[in-house]
Amino acid sequence: MLGLERPGSLLVLDDSLARRVAESLGLRFTGTLGLLLDAKHAGFIPAVRPLLDQLQELRFRFAPHTRQAVLELAGE
Repeated sequence: MLGLERPGSLLVLDDSLARRVAESLGLRFTGTLGLLLDAKHAGFIPAVRPLLDQLQELRFRFAPHTRQAVLELAGE
């Protein structure tokens, strides 16, 4: 696993099993939605909402309450 070969790496994991394994190995990780929030806060993207819409069109699954929480964290 690349995360083990590169100490200090940040893994991008959306799968719950992969997250559990990474956590058990003490690896840092985030998910796609976390990346979007980081990008918004760093000023790389102006808004998260249109990207959430695109993800849903591509059948990326997340619960309505998760979408709302991400939008609130993004200040949208």
